[in-house]
Amino acid sequence: MDPHSHPHSLSPPPAPDDDPDAMPREQQQREEAPPGYVPPMSPEEVAAVEALLGYEFEDKSLVGLALTHGSFYLPYRSGDSTYERLEYLGDGVLTCLVSREVFLTYPDLPPGPLTRLRAANVDKEKLARIAVDHGIHRFLRHKAPKLEEQIADFVKELCQYEYHSNGLLDAPKVLSDIVESLIGAIYLDSKYNQELVWQVFQKLADPLIRLETLGRHPVSELLEFGQKSGRIVDISKDGWVKDTKVDVFVDGVLVASATYAQKKEIASNRAAKAALDKLKEMSGQSDVLSAPALGEAPEPLDELGRAGALEL
Repeated sequence: MDPHSHPHSLSPPPAPDDDPDAMPREQQQREEAPPGYVPPMSPEEVAAVEALLGYEFEDKSLVGLALTHGSFYLPYRSGDSTYERLEYLGDGVLTCLVSREVFLTYPDLPPGPLTRLRAANVDKEKLARIAVDHGIHRFLRHKAPKLEEQIADFVKELCQYEYHSNGLLDAPKVLSDIVESLIGAIYLDSKYNQELVWQVFQKLADPLIRLETLGRHPVSELLEFGQKSGRIVDISKDGWVKDTKVDVFVDGVLVASATYAQKKEIASNRAAKAALDKLKEMSGQSDVLSAPALGEAPEPLDELGRAGALEL
């Protein structure tokens, strides 16, 4: 099955050809129901989501609840009938289960790397990737106009990174939210069976990020390079208000720039990654930037100049 397409759609079925005045089922339900009423997911949609998860719910209403965004109730208030409480529950369960997994997998690993491994497997991008890879995002119930565009942009860029972009992608939070809410729903529906929840999540998250596939955050790597090499690294965000641009200077020389209109943090990460790529290219290394030997002065970066700055 193609994870990016699914025969079931959340759009209401078209009106029959022989009755042009007939309303779609969902619209009719809304008009006949009290204000703020939201129709449940159809049995076909529930079954499709269960097939994607590999889990059959006893309480089928939890599926629709776990996939209902607050905007789906507009123009009325959503009340408590959204995925938020289930998301809270799923977030806690996943943190516990992934902590246990990395702890048992790496018995000699200190807390720092264990924390980074756990974070990489439950962060916004990893969970959003799960939602897209399995087509779960197509069952999200919402009325937020810009959300579809944000999801489409994320899906388009996702293929560039096999495991994780380490801060270069802006994953829509709603995608990670619905994965957490579905995990919370399974936990609740299974009478708090952690082992069953882990089996479901392990299949969805495969492959989990391991030590050998755990990348490094570009800003952290760049600052570490400056610390070890004795060079002054400056990530300047002065141009953000004017043109949403972040510049990276090393020893006062412009090395790289990046722009990203939505979030300054993403622009900073992309600028740092561009600077690292440029510095690695200059030093002839593909993975790690070498620091000068103790007492050795760092090589100047004058040959870069402003004309040599790398831009994204």
